[in-house]
Amino acid sequence: QVQLVESGGGLVQPGGSLILSCATSGFSFSWYAMKWYRQAPGKERELVASISSTGGSINYADSVKGRFTISRDNVKGTVYLQMNRLKPEDTAVYYCNVYRSFSDYWGQGTQVTVSS
Repeated sequence: QVQLVESGGGLVQPGGSLILSCATSGFSFSWYAMKWYRQAPGKERELVASISSTGGSINYADSVKGRFTISRDNVKGTVYLQMNRLKPEDTAVYYCNVYRSFSDYWGQGTQVTVSS
């Protein structure tokens, strides 16, 4: 059974930093690209960052480029999202995602709130 569990969210002031983690199980993690999405109230879920199976190819949404860093540990089966210089518009529920065997799998999400 594929399982994705996000952690690390919380309340942070503008300009602050957080690191999100997504612990995985139930599939061969190192074979798959991983993605982070986020969804704010009233908005569609948007792709924030993606990383290839080896970590050799990485892409970011323009809105987070230069501030966020996606990485993975293929031994631990964990993908990370380091978020720096956070802005109020980064406030959202952040989700880990993998597309495997013609299906999308999602974690439960972790709330990130950027506010003074």
